[in-house]
Amino acid sequence: MIVCAASNNAGKLKELRRILEQMGHEVKSLRDLCIDLDPEETGTTFAENASGLPTVADDSGLCVDALHGAPGVYSARYAGHHGDDAANNAKLLHEMADVPAGQRAAKFVSAICFMLPDGRALEVAGECPGSISFAETGSNGFGYDPIFYYPPLGKSLAELTPEEKNQVSHRANALQVFYQKLKEAGYADK
Repeated sequence: MIVCAASNNAGKLKELRRILEQMGHEVKSLRDLCIDLDPEETGTTFAENASGLPTVADDSGLCVDALHGAPGVYSARYAGHHGDDAANNAKLLHEMADVPAGQRAAKFVSAICFMLPDGRALEVAGECPGSISFAETGSNGFGYDPIFYYPPLGKSLAELTPEEKNQVSHRANALQVFYQKLKEAGYADK
């Protein structure tokens, strides 16, 4: 099945392609389909921001316990300018500077919505638990990956290879649930 990814985020598109292509789907971006659209994120939940287009849409972000769930749905524009990863990471590290190691729990959350050709919507979510590091490490990934420590592998997400990250990330977890729901709906091989 050809799936349109409703995102202009290059990092997110790479992850969606790598994961969905392993499931047998071809992923096209808005640009690939000559669609000039910048989906607005005006909802107050990840699911609301991922919904509304006849395509696969993802909204994701970082929720930090010590910050009462912030940056949450505002993750991409946490420091004020949309998509400024360096500024977002710097602001988060600054706000977490006095938080001790045992209280730095966080999780990435991904909400995915897909409108089926028959009009039904599939909505799923995935999470990746971890903690906020004291400094950036690694050069892979994007967004908060350099400051998000993933305990089971003992590394930040930015230190993982793309293949490793695609096995454990919030987006990978959501897409696994998504794939199961597609199978149940009769839109994927059983």
